[in-house]
Amino acid sequence: MKIRLLVIGKTTPEYLFKGVEDYVARIKHYIGFDLETLPDVKRSQGMSPERLCELEADSFLKRIKSNEFVVLLDERGSACDSIKMAQTVEKWMNTGVVNPVFVIGGAYGFGSELRKRSNAVWSLSALTFSHQMVRLIFIEQLYRSFTIIKGEPYHHK
Repeated sequence: MKIRLLVIGKTTPEYLFKGVEDYVARIKHYIGFDLETLPDVKRSQGMSPERLCELEADSFLKRIKSNEFVVLLDERGSACDSIKMAQTVEKWMNTGVVNPVFVIGGAYGFGSELRKRSNAVWSLSALTFSHQMVRLIFIEQLYRSFTIIKGEPYHHK
């Protein structure tokens, strides 16, 4: 299994970028992992947030293969805690889920076609975070999942 994380737009704050780099390197000790950054969609004057979401969705859909398991990370998704996330990832590893792809959208969320294509929608918190902060939070939680699976002392119950 190889995990991919698709994001739109660069991670610009240096502190977030460094944190993302650190946890990506840690994850790679456990599993194949790719972070793919898609270019920002140019927002023309008067473009609605809904149209922007659809254009971003088109960009994401071009990068997703038909056999991949797609999980959108969205504040309106199903609540997921660290233990549940680890159990789900371990289940996927044991049942042969083909290359899960996690997607973090832009500031306005996801377009309808991408929502239709998704297999699951997870929420990392009831709180709202910037889409750039969610990158670091998610990657740290993915790392935490592997330490839980391996019984390593990173996570404290």
